[in-house]
Amino acid sequence: MWNLAPGTELIISGSAWRIRSCLPHLGRVTLVDDDGETWKTSLSELIHRPDCRPSTRTRTDLPAADRGRQPKAMDDLEEHQRELVMLRMEHLRETETGYRSGDPLDALPHEPRPQYNPDTTTLTQRRHAKARELRKAAAEAPAQARANELHQASVRTLIRWDTAQAKYGPIGVADDRWLREATGHTISPELREALFAVYAEATERRSKLTMRDKERLIHQYVREVFDSADAEPTGGEAPHADPADAPRVEIPGYDTLRAIWKEWFGSNGARQRYARSAAKAKQYATGRHIVVHRPGQVVALDSTVLPVKVLDNIFGDPVSVHLTLAVDVYTRSIVAFRLSLVSDTSIDVAMVLRDIMMPLPMRPDWGKDVEWAYPGVPGTVVAEFAGHEVAGLPFFAPETVTTDHGSVYRNHHLVEVQRVIKANIKPSRVLRPTDKHSVERTFGAIQSLLFSILPGYQGVDVADRGVDPEADACLTVTEMEHLIATWVVKTWQNRRFGSYAPSWDPRGDHSPNSLFAAAMSQGGFALRIPPAELYYQLLPRHKVMIHGKRGVKIKNLWYDGVALDPYRGELSRRGGRNKNKYVIHRDPRDPCFMFFQDPRTHEWHTLRWTGLPEEGEVPAFSDARVREAMRELRKRGLAPKADTELLPVLLELIGGNIPVEKWPTQLAKRQRTEHAREVAQAAAAAADRPANSIKKEPSTQPASVPAARTGSPVGKVVPLRLNDRAQQVHDAVDSERRRRREAAVPDQLPTTPDLSERLRASSLLALPDDDFDDDDATITAGEAEEEASQ
Repeated sequence: MWNLAPGTELIISGSAWRIRSCLPHLGRVTLVDDDGETWKTSLSELIHRPDCRPSTRTRTDLPAADRGRQPKAMDDLEEHQRELVMLRMEHLRETETGYRSGDPLDALPHEPRPQYNPDTTTLTQRRHAKARELRKAAAEAPAQARANELHQASVRTLIRWDTAQAKYGPIGVADDRWLREATGHTISPELREALFAVYAEATERRSKLTMRDKERLIHQYVREVFDSADAEPTGGEAPHADPADAPRVEIPGYDTLRAIWKEWFGSNGARQRYARSAAKAKQYATGRHIVVHRPGQVVALDSTVLPVKVLDNIFGDPVSVHLTLAVDVYTRSIVAFRLSLVSDTSIDVAMVLRDIMMPLPMRPDWGKDVEWAYPGVPGTVVAEFAGHEVAGLPFFAPETVTTDHGSVYRNHHLVEVQRVIKANIKPSRVLRPTDKHSVERTFGAIQSLLFSILPGYQGVDVADRGVDPEADACLTVTEMEHLIATWVVKTWQNRRFGSYAPSWDPRGDHSPNSLFAAAMSQGGFALRIPPAELYYQLLPRHKVMIHGKRGVKIKNLWYDGVALDPYRGELSRRGGRNKNKYVIHRDPRDPCFMFFQDPRTHEWHTLRWTGLPEEGEVPAFSDARVREAMRELRKRGLAPKADTELLPVLLELIGGNIPVEKWPTQLAKRQRTEHAREVAQAAAAAADRPANSIKKEPSTQPASVPAARTGSPVGKVVPLRLNDRAQQVHDAVDSERRRRREAAVPDQLPTTPDLSERLRASSLLALPDDDFDDDDATITAGEAEEEASQ
């Protein structure tokens, strides 16, 4: 039964609380911690808490040497103290059995003595006889008895020793004063203040100092603050102390100061940079250690540059890609990853978090050995919910995501993503990589197990790099993504742990898959697969007004669709900061489409860019390309009345007027890399979109990096080569010109283009004369400024 008296200390979740008051008749108890914070709770809740236990510092049933400390042992005693313990044990054994050894078979010649014969005396008689014997020995040889600490032994002392040795063994008869609490060195308050002042100065302000330098600073602080406090400086000079006067504060020697410094502040091996960051992080520390005991409780997320050169899918140039990895801390499973030709953005992080929550679909070349085979949930049930066959990779809703301090993880978009997926995205402490060591170690393991044996590997250092890693690159981005996915499912998830075995079975043979299966057997598995609408909810939001005729304008482009018809010219009636505005979701990787949620039905609709042709294909482009097109228009003094007039300039900037055979020579490597990035981003956006989001979607054909998980298993990506992209631009131009000719002469059937039209097709800016009237072609400077401002 617990002692609930006031002053009793309890340990709750690793923190110490003392009972301030207890009202058993009301079932209420009030606790207070070291900081003075109070907590009122009920007795039943307190007693039945699994993480609550009484503190040993206030338990009266323990020896004084065991309260608040680890139990005492014989190894804690000095040699002469162990001899005294054994001497006491001999007296106790003789009192109990009549023999010093405690065994009649190992008796001395004169044993048992008459006063200790167990056949003729009782235990109480023998104890009184032992007490008389010890008092007589103390009277005859007081010095010896005092040295053996037996000069004050009484019957009560013998009873206490006998009870303690029966409960704790020979260490029970040791005097608790021998093992009194180590309080450290006894120093004055003035010296304590000097130590902390020097520590703050040497750690937070100055460069690294030796212990000799710190000793001089301690002497200087004590001399100027305390010893010379009563003296006033004259003539701008410090007063000189009289040698005959003793200092008011006694400072120990160098060795003692060094020992005190090490006990209080630790060793002097830390770098100043890390010591300052640790002191800063300590101000915000909660003092509580988080124990991860289930999958999904903590997921570590980080990005790095892939140490292997790969080939882009457009020009075949060797490029560096970024690898984003999500690792479950409990099972060490790689639950999601992404490859991108550009540094990861907030939309990439959001899609990785979405991948964690979605089951990984099986790929054509994967066998039955990598299918879902975890206990508790049959694979057919998971496949029925997911809509496709599922590979054996854990998926769950993450609770806490640990990241670094990159700007991609600290923006308004990620705050909204946290709200949608109901997870906490927590940055690690500054300069503390141990907070996400699992993902760091996973990067190193993948590098040593997989990347180091691939062609194009760059090594861990420039000095270890090969002759020409770029020339050795032979895998495309798509092939590298498929290789990593196959290696993760087949090798990493079944790889046996070494030193990372779980605490409940440190000698067991476990892998990420077996740990996840064990967690499913212990706590069950919540089969929650997010709906396809999660993709739209994770996209960045734009608050705009709906134009009556043109739709909505986002990032210099106009978007329109049938779904906007009921709301043209109407206010959204939404309050708050963005009053009466509508919310449009946008995927920054593909500016061709926007997504609008109907306020009445909450159904999602796709809004097309008004500059897209009705038929044909348009190459992938980015926001930067749109801004470049707008600058080119302003430079030419043009202000297009519709986005359809912006398309020719945009296609020209993409590179459609360059012949196919001259692409590799006319475009610099930087330009080729930009084209490859635009294609890769558009491909990733197309793979992430739900299959039924766009009924008639222009086929951009670009997917250089398919997503690790996709909403539809039929969303396949076709690699786009160099000639395909150039031909795609020309096809888009021809399609746009044909549409404009048909719109200008609707009653006339299109005829086969003659030689003149074929020659005119080589120039993107040479438009048919009858496409525009003279009035429409003439744009004043005021109209140009008005259109540019819109």
